[in-house]
Amino acid sequence: MVDLDFSKNTDGLLPAIVQEYESGDILMLAYINRESWERTLQTGKAHFWSRSRKKIWLKGETSGHVQIIHDILIDCDNDTVVFKVEQVGGASCHTGYRSCFFRRINGLELQIIGEKIFDPDTVYRKS
Repeated sequence: MVDLDFSKNTDGLLPAIVQEYESGDILMLAYINRESWERTLQTGKAHFWSRSRKKIWLKGETSGHVQIIHDILIDCDNDTVVFKVEQVGGASCHTGYRSCFFRRINGLELQIIGEKIFDPDTVYRKS
């Protein structure tokens, strides 16, 4: 197994850039720890460490919008990865957009440039 250098950060987290494998579009940035890295390699689906919930999460476990790994790139220092994925369901952002990077600065304003794929209030409805 490829061993990343989780010791460089005191919290043991490394950045994971997620990119759509066909288009090259950047979908999101998340963080991995050793366990989420191992689960990703074992299952072929992107797993991350949730800094807010303090737990491992399978991307799409609630929404169904999982990320199937097609390729993984590792930087020269073994402390950052790029997951090239197939984004199931067409959206990676919890706000319903295809990408978390759905806004651009236009002068002093934020302009929405992305497409909203789903309504998060419906997908993440609390039971």
